[in-house]
Amino acid sequence: MFKAIYIDQAENRYSVALTELENSALPEGEVEVAVEYSTLNYKDALAITGKRPVVRTFPMVPGIDLAGRVTESRDFRFEVGDRVLLTGWGVGECYWGGLAQYARGKADWFLPLPNSFSSFDAMSLGTAGLTAMLCVQTLEAQGVTSNRGDILVTGASGGVGSIAIQLLAHRGYRVIASTGRSDNRDFLTSLGAADIIDREELNSTNRPLGKERWAGAVDVVGGQTLATVCSQTEYGGVVTACGLAQGMEVPLTVAPFILRGISLIGIDSVYCPTEKRREAWSALEAEWDNTQQQGMITQITLSEVIDQAHTLLEGNVRGRIVVDVNA
Repeated sequence: MFKAIYIDQAENRYSVALTELENSALPEGEVEVAVEYSTLNYKDALAITGKRPVVRTFPMVPGIDLAGRVTESRDFRFEVGDRVLLTGWGVGECYWGGLAQYARGKADWFLPLPNSFSSFDAMSLGTAGLTAMLCVQTLEAQGVTSNRGDILVTGASGGVGSIAIQLLAHRGYRVIASTGRSDNRDFLTSLGAADIIDREELNSTNRPLGKERWAGAVDVVGGQTLATVCSQTEYGGVVTACGLAQGMEVPLTVAPFILRGISLIGIDSVYCPTEKRREAWSALEAEWDNTQQQGMITQITLSEVIDQAHTLLEGNVRGRIVVDVNA
């Protein structure tokens, strides 16, 4: 038997509970893992609360991240005892995910845990860390290097935002952080933000072009914020988009693209190719300082996940939420 967060839907009634399941209930897959740590992300919170149609099939165990040790393997790439991690690939949406003590899935989904990382370290980054690194690597690949100008990070207090600030600052960028919580100013400054602006500055204009303010951006918000970010990006700048906390509709005009030559690049961390993932995790292992986790990690147990999901959606969580599934 193992514990899991279990979502079901019957007769149009959406239900979620912490329950115990037989190991035989696990789905098919070449690799089985005894999960040590998982995470609670924005997408997980949406799935648990049912606020948006994240779950594609029922029943479902949510959790888009997990790390642990292999207990069974029918694939030559993994042996019993190997330390592995999994992020994305539709787990927690289409396939059972990591908010459980055991998980099983396709061998192609798993990566060896970086040598210097514990399971906890890997989950302190998780999908958020992978996404943040992909954004930073994309900015650099597009020529937006640290000497080009400021980089804006929206949703700065969240998982992707807080990690992106640290990665950018580590690489020598001057970072502007956007947040709606004034009480997080000291926190964001400690992460490496050089300047902090209120998110309402980015949510209160419909001008096709604004004053040029940054050479690039990491946007996790979408909606009007993304439109404003693009309108205030410098000539030839690059905006990476990886979230939709404010919404999927973006009231953009073509002006920033044809008058300033900016680029808007989508960042996908769910179905990102394996080799690209390996490169990102290798960079995270080389650059991430575990002491930077101070103040940005909230650790919870499986029994706290459901309540914490509501708190996350209310915007009352900063940084990362790591779940000890065995506590």
